[in-house]
Amino acid sequence: MAKKRIIIVGAGLSGLSAAWHLRKQGLEPVIFEKEPEAGGLCRSKKVGGFTFDTDGHLLHFKHPYAFELVRGLLNGNLKEHRKNSWIYSYGRYTRSPFQANLYGLPPAVIKECLVEFIRSSADGYAKQHTNFLDWINHKFGKGIARHFMLPYNTKFWTVHPRDMNCLWLDGFIPTPSLRRVIEGTVHESKKPLGYNAHFWYPKKGGIGQLALGLARHIKHIFTDTRVIKIEPHKKEITLSSGRRERYDYLISTAPLPELPLMMSDIPREMLVSFGQLKWNSIYNINLGFAKPDGSGRHWIYFPEKNFSFFRVGFYHTFSPSLVPADLSSLYAEVSYSKGRPLDKAGILSRVEDDLRAVGILGDRDQIYCRQVNDIDYGYPIYDKHYEQARAAIMQYLHARDIFPCGRYGSWGYFSMEGAIMDGKRVAELF
Repeated sequence: MAKKRIIIVGAGLSGLSAAWHLRKQGLEPVIFEKEPEAGGLCRSKKVGGFTFDTDGHLLHFKHPYAFELVRGLLNGNLKEHRKNSWIYSYGRYTRSPFQANLYGLPPAVIKECLVEFIRSSADGYAKQHTNFLDWINHKFGKGIARHFMLPYNTKFWTVHPRDMNCLWLDGFIPTPSLRRVIEGTVHESKKPLGYNAHFWYPKKGGIGQLALGLARHIKHIFTDTRVIKIEPHKKEITLSSGRRERYDYLISTAPLPELPLMMSDIPREMLVSFGQLKWNSIYNINLGFAKPDGSGRHWIYFPEKNFSFFRVGFYHTFSPSLVPADLSSLYAEVSYSKGRPLDKAGILSRVEDDLRAVGILGDRDQIYCRQVNDIDYGYPIYDKHYEQARAAIMQYLHARDIFPCGRYGSWGYFSMEGAIMDGKRVAELF
């Protein structure tokens, strides 16, 4: 019996993972990737002696399987780090996560956060949370909500937490005990907390080494090849070259909202569901600069709206091989969306001004290079339409032998490990 022909749209991390796992099952999928190289957002670029990732990417593991797979693919090129993350608010740096590290904040802020946390802790019954705001207030109290959770999440997601559900949480936000909060109030705590208390990163070459490790095991990857049309009734795709390819099963890692632009004969009610999908976008600015940094900070959160970025991370603290000797590099992330557009013409100078305002850059620090990634699809937004719209779309696609995969294909809040595991999940359907 002839083997089924499986085509994968997109050679990002989830598409590569799906192909890798399909090959383990004795199948030979074909991947079509619109970019000049495989990797998607899991790519690294060399610019002027610096290595920059396509935005900040760190590896966190819940599944032993994923850890062993990544460790094998990187063949020793992997190092564990204990996170050193911070928050900048009220003109000072305090340790992250905010809810367990109130020490160093203004006394009035500490008092409000602690009193309200104790009040919320006293309300110990299990509660059904109707939205993300409700969850925040119940878990942390209105003080921590007001001084960090609400401004940061509104800035990051570009929508207010009251307009989001809680389906995406899955341990991404740590919830400390009352004892832990009090300890983090009376002295600076260095105890790890949260899913990212430890992380892993390649010793050399940047995060793109992971995608390359997967890609080198896959025979049929065609880059610079965009899928422009999908015809489910014919089991056929059309490529940017005009060539047509038949398939038995299609694995799509393309962003879910783009499928209506490629697929024919989608019913009106399904177009409504596609139209209900929302997302934010990330404007990623990478800088290489002349300022030796001995702080060891890995990344910093910026909840206050007067600063353009919501997070800044430092590549040279992940691996010194990413920068020339005695120099530093960083990534700054700015979130935007259709509802909160971004002035892209002026954002680079504003980011650099803000970096100077918080002391990351000095007035005389020389910037050697700049590299920008405008990431249209950042994170799916879990609003009131998310669950029903996504479920309807998945049912519609599965019935036509199209299997979405990865953060953008499956339309979920995935880590890199999540993308790898989703590729494995989809591969095991065949």
